[in-house]
Amino acid sequence: MVRLIQMAGRAFRFSSSSSSKTLISLFQRSHLQMEQQPLCNSLVQSRNYISEMRKSAFEGNILRILRTEIQYESEYAPPKQPVTEFNSFTVEDRPGEQWIRLRGKYGKEDIKVEVTMFDGSLPVPKATEDGQGEDAQLHISLIVDVSKGEGCDVLEFVCSAWPDSLEIQKIFMLRRGGMPARPYVGPDFKDLDDELQNAYHEFLEERGLNDELAVFLHEYMVNKDKTELVRWLGNIKSFIEK
Repeated sequence: MVRLIQMAGRAFRFSSSSSSKTLISLFQRSHLQMEQQPLCNSLVQSRNYISEMRKSAFEGNILRILRTEIQYESEYAPPKQPVTEFNSFTVEDRPGEQWIRLRGKYGKEDIKVEVTMFDGSLPVPKATEDGQGEDAQLHISLIVDVSKGEGCDVLEFVCSAWPDSLEIQKIFMLRRGGMPARPYVGPDFKDLDDELQNAYHEFLEERGLNDELAVFLHEYMVNKDKTELVRWLGNIKSFIEK
């Protein structure tokens, strides 16, 4: 019996000693965490502050460059107010788009011309002080639709406008009310008989689609390119400022 009491006493003392050590360890750990928490919060706040400072400096630098570019483009050779008519055509220009549209009439025919901004270039020789160099001749694509009233088929020309000339690339016959799954699109224009090629050019020239129009379109697109650039820069600046 005495032995049992002694064993129980030793177990109690061991248990009490172990519990005490555990409580002391938990207390010390909690105390250490309380001491470290303000330090951690301070580090997080410091990092956030540095991150915000870097972001602010980065955005401030972009805004400075954008304002400089906008001012330069607006003051040095600024874009002109776009014209709305050319010869027999009215010009439809939607801000922010890469296309313009011309509409006209020829007798009973409706003519619609969709025109890209500059979409290509061709290198050409250029005389320089050091000898021969290269310059770029800019290219514009046109899609010309000629129809004879509502519901009628459309004769479509795919053309190229160089700075001083208009070229026909392809001719299609588009049917109203649905095209065949695999329509015959005709031969390349350059493969046609020379006399037939000349006849098609005369057909377009009679309707105002000529070299004079090519010159106008290049002048118009130079101006539109400047206008769209200033608008694009302004949109980006407004986004960053928000």
